Amino acid sequence: MSAVTNPATVAECLRVGAGFSQGDRAWIAEQFATLDARLAGFHADATELEVSVKDREARGQKVTLECWIAGRQKIVTTSGEEDLHAALNDVRDDLRRRLNDAKTRQEPRHNKHLRDVSQPQDEVDPAEALPDADPSRADAETV
Repeated sequence: MSAVTNPATVAECLRVGAGFSQGDRAWIAEQFATLDARLAGFHADATELEVSVKDREARGQKVTLECWIAGRQKIVTTSGEEDLHAALNDVRDDLRRRLNDAKTRQEPRHNKHLRDVSQPQDEVDPAEALPDADPSRADAETV
């Protein structure tokens, strides 16, 4: 994978949606900072994160974290945790897991490079080499 010139970070890509104010953005970005390592493989200008909460601080609140990365499907994670900090941690961890799963799906299942490299043949001692095969038996045995 080639190095990204402008890697995505939570601080750069995070938007706060319904239920949050711009004043909440800093502490949310701080909680989501562990996502930076996972987002660094993507370009900042092609990555967006949006966090929102429905019925904040009420029983049954729902936190949603959406992630858009150019060339990939949108990832949406939700949490129904009653504690806001726990809900934010839940959606953050779920997003990290889903980004890892998406990366794994895009990588080759087996290392093709290893399959394409010819395996070294055992060296044959010329004294033990088989005599030339009889052409009349060419279809009966292989050397």
